[in-house]
Amino acid sequence: MKAKKKIIRNNEKTVQKYRFYIQSAFALLCVWIGIQFYFFTRFLESNGTSPFYNRPPGVDGFLPISSMMSFYYFVSTGRIIHSHPAGLFIFAAIVLLSLVFGKAFCSWLCPIGFLSELIGDFGEKIFKGKIRIPEWLDYPLRSLKYLMLGFLFYAVFVLMDMTAVKAFLESPYNQVADLKMYYFFADISRSALIILASLFIISVVIRNFWCRYLCPYGALLGIISFLSPNKIKRNPVSCIDCGLCAKACPAKIKVDKVFTVVSDECNSCLSCVDVCPVADTLDLKSIYTKKKISKKTVAIGVVSIFMLVTGIGLVTGNWQNNITKKEYLTHYKLMDSYGHPTGTAAVEKFKEDSNKDHSLNQSPPVKNNNRGMKY
Repeated sequence: MKAKKKIIRNNEKTVQKYRFYIQSAFALLCVWIGIQFYFFTRFLESNGTSPFYNRPPGVDGFLPISSMMSFYYFVSTGRIIHSHPAGLFIFAAIVLLSLVFGKAFCSWLCPIGFLSELIGDFGEKIFKGKIRIPEWLDYPLRSLKYLMLGFLFYAVFVLMDMTAVKAFLESPYNQVADLKMYYFFADISRSALIILASLFIISVVIRNFWCRYLCPYGALLGIISFLSPNKIKRNPVSCIDCGLCAKACPAKIKVDKVFTVVSDECNSCLSCVDVCPVADTLDLKSIYTKKKISKKTVAIGVVSIFMLVTGIGLVTGNWQNNITKKEYLTHYKLMDSYGHPTGTAAVEKFKEDSNKDHSLNQSPPVKNNNRGMKY
């Protein structure tokens, strides 16, 4: 066994206070986007008679499926669909962030993750500590979000081709998906309210219940995070086996038992690094250079990556959508009649219809006796 080195106390400042500031600022930004969107809907509800407020493009960030499909279409074709272009850049920013710092979006920027933390803190005050689900139940529950992600991937990447993806992104349903989402909450049904209330109550008892067991977005970022070269590493020589890191980890990772934290549940919150009492024992490091990455670098890096990528969308003119006020007013009246394919059979039918429509639009004109050209 290697001899233990002299213990040097870790006097490095915690980053949790700054993480809270960043989370709060991003949550306030989302609230401001919601307020702007509310005034935008008032214009539509009045049939265009009330003052017009521009639709905030940031609302695209709350359409993860549409954003993912836009990203997929852009990577495959190099073209941007302008129904919800901001969503493409928001999704790209989150993917890049996950490749650099792991699942950091969930613990540094995501408003749902922030709300889950606050609810979890409230629950711990009530129950005087964390309530942990036994492993035999934890693992099957964690698979739920991957099952939902798997169905989504199968529907988009297997059942649909580029023609169908483009048709969906340009469909009336997708063009007003943000409005449908808004009215889901603004005019919430009793069943939906019961489900949301149940999730809240469960999240008080079981910390981060939604994020850990049900969020397919988090599942995707967890998979991407495996590709990140920056991991939390433990120095077994200086480690005093106090177990504080594992106790502090909100994802219940046994940090004190591994040399390198490789987990789809690690969200790079750095709580374990903050509580480690011994200097240079638990740090975020590059697996290639072996160099320590400071907590300040993570905080600045998370914000900078997100602002840089979304800023590219803004300065290139690919941030606001191209739907006119007149089109929105028309869509608003017909919105309740718009739907989307549900189930594999419906997705396959949508693909078949999309390809038929595409073939008809691409067909060359045919002469029709002396009456000109018929399409």
